[in-house]
This record gives sequence, C-alpha cells and structure tokens, in this order.
Amino acid sequence: MAKALNVKSVTASKPHPDKRIEIGDGLLPGLRLVIQPSGAKSWALRYRRHGKTAKLTLGPVLFEREGDAVLGLVTIGRAMTLAEARAAGREALQVLAEGKDPAAAAKRSSAHKGPLPDRNRDLVEVQADAFITRYCKPRNRSWPEVERQFKTIINLSWGERRVQDITKRDVTDLLDAMVDRGAPVLANRVFATIRKFFGWLVERDVLKVSPCAGLRSPSPEKSRDRVLDDDEVRLFLKATHGLGYPFGPMFRLLLLTAQRKSEVGSMSRGELATAGATPLWTIPAERAKNGKEHEIPLSKAAVSIIGALPQIRESALLFTTTGETPASGFSRAVERISSKMQETRREEAKKRGDDPEKVTPILHWTLHDLRRSAASGMARLGVSLPVIEKLLNHTSGSFGGIVGVYQKHSFADEKRQALDLWATHLERLEAPTPS
Repeated sequence: MAKALNVKSVTASKPHPDKRIEIGDGLLPGLRLVIQPSGAKSWALRYRRHGKTAKLTLGPVLFEREGDAVLGLVTIGRAMTLAEARAAGREALQVLAEGKDPAAAAKRSSAHKGPLPDRNRDLVEVQADAFITRYCKPRNRSWPEVERQFKTIINLSWGERRVQDITKRDVTDLLDAMVDRGAPVLANRVFATIRKFFGWLVERDVLKVSPCAGLRSPSPEKSRDRVLDDDEVRLFLKATHGLGYPFGPMFRLLLLTAQRKSEVGSMSRGELATAGATPLWTIPAERAKNGKEHEIPLSKAAVSIIGALPQIRESALLFTTTGETPASGFSRAVERISSKMQETRREEAKKRGDDPEKVTPILHWTLHDLRRSAASGMARLGVSLPVIEKLLNHTSGSFGGIVGVYQKHSFADEKRQALDLWATHLERLEAPTPS
C-alpha cells in the first residue's frame, strides 16, 4: 500500500534521468505525484471509467510548508499544493461517482472560466510595490526610505515568497539577524515597516492575520540625546576626507548646515543659488518635513564643498551614484567613519606616548546626531535658541502656538551669521594643532 504523501516527501522526491515517475498517495487513491526526467513535478488523478483507465492532469506542484492549509477555490490547471491537489482529486472522484467523466467536466469548466489568477501577484515584492504606490506615497514623504528597506533588506529575504507564506518565525529571524550584526535601531525601523505592510494586507483581505501580530520592536531605544563633543567632531571631519564621494562631502555638509539626512541627501542643483554674496539653499515645501519651504544660508565652507562635487550623468541630484536616485547605504558609511575616528584616536595616543588600547572608545552615533551636535555647538557659541530653531526648521518651541501665527520674521541675517560662526568653529577644530 502506498504511503501518504507529505510536504517533505513531495519536496525530496528525485527525478529519473530516463523516464517519468508516478508516486501514489496513500491518503487519496488515484492521486499521483508525477515527476518528469527534467525534474518538473505535477499532480494527476488516475481513475477507471467504463472498464478503461483514464488520467486527469490537475496542475503543477506548488511547494508549501508543513501544515499549510487549503487556500480556498481549487482551479484545475493552476499550480497547487498537496492539500489543494487532494481537494481537487476528491472533487473529480465525486464527479465520477455521479456517472460523469471528470476529465470532460474539467474541460467544460475551464472553457467557461476567465484567465487563471496570477499567483505571482501575492509575492512579497509585488505586494510591496503596491503598498508603496497605494499607501506610502500618498501619505508619507519618507516613502523612499520604505522603498529602500524593501529593496535592500526585506525583498532580499522574502521577495520571491508569497505573503501568505511569511510566518512570525520568519519575521523574528529577519529582525534578529539585523540586531546580531549591530543594527538594532534599523531593525526597529524595518519592523515598523513590515508591521504596517502586513496590516495593510489584512485590511485588503489579502491576509487573514498579520505575522507581526503580538510581536514587539526587537530592540529598546533610548531617547535621542547623543551629541558629539569637539574632539569627536574633529575626528569626524578628518575621517570624512578619506571617505570620498558621495558620503564624505555629504556628511560634512550635514554638519555644516544642521539639516536632515533626507534633505541633504536629496539636494538638487535647482534648489541652490550659490552665486553672489549671499549663497542660499532653498528646500521646497514638498521636501521639508514640516511641509514649509525652508531657506538655509550657505557658508563659504559649504559653497566650497558643493562647488567641488562631480556631476553624475548630467543629473540634477548632488549626491547620487546612478544619476536617477539619491545615494543610499548610509549605515555602512557611518560604520567606516566611526572606525576611522577610533583608529585616528589610537594613532594620536601612540604618538603622545600613551597606550592606544586605553583611549576612550567612540560611542555609537547616527547621522541625525550630527544635526543635534550642530545645534548644541551653535548654542555654546552664543547663538540664541530662536535662531537655532529657525535653522532647524522647527515650528514648535519658541514658535509654537500663537507666536507662530503672528511672528513672521525670517531671521535670514541671524541664520547666516550663526552658520558662518559654526563653520569657522569647525575650521578651527580641523586645523592642525601647533607642535
């Protein structure tokens, strides 16, 4: 008696190089797993009618996980799992018991049906594109970051799998791997993305239950309070010179302007007016986080960096490797900078005659910490809080509530003086120390 087929036996069955193989299912008489010499696998039902043997081809094998349930409507001709093949076989045997030919009935049924559903439409990468287009872009200016997470992280692991196949264990494995390689905060951000993604699929009835249900963010996060001190800023500036385009000059510009990573990273030539005595960078409202146009005066140091940038494929973007999209891969560049800062600190200790292994380690920092460091540094230099808030394009704090309604002074001159003062301070930090 044939043994009942299961997921493992269907997956492990090997082809014969010279002939087709049929393996019977002990659970449903007549059901056959057909394996061609090429390795292609399909389902078929063998039965007898009017004393003659006949065969009904059910469809290609769709590989599954142990314990997968029937997906619902079973359509002969499309790929199907073992559970679906058994369901299709039982329906065909019921037709036979009613005195009809299952093969003829299947042929008539397919003639009245429209095209078979596209099973690729439920792939993670396909549904991710729909999620970004239909949900993220209309609602969130940060959709490029969501798109980047799918392309560089999520799709690499799950892109060619169906969303119905992603389990809670898959989610935890993906996030744990990110935490283990030293990216706990990024793991939290990716978790927020996939939780929203699977919740959106539940809303659209693509899924019944989200695999993220009951899961928490993989890593605790402390409040953002990291500020690089002057020595760390000096090491940072020195390290950026060895990084090259696009990240070296971009990171220096982040510190000089105190603007956000997304705003500097997507800077375009059309936003700049660098000629004349008052060079200016204008972030349009659609790119600013608070939806309000933001003007940033440019110091001589910032203008010098911008003027030295190469133009990639005549692109309007200042920081790009393709000419079409802003540069990406910031986390690795930050790691390289941080490692170089620590290396320089050890080399300087060795030159002083100190033990390089006992120097203070460079604590973890992010690109957003550069913005906070610039704001804190300008405050130490005597720049007033309202001017700093204007530079950061904040609408709360000094300009919240009724003040924001009636206070319309642009602070253009004050902002320029503050950034010039900050640029001079950075220049002094970076200048070689006299022997």
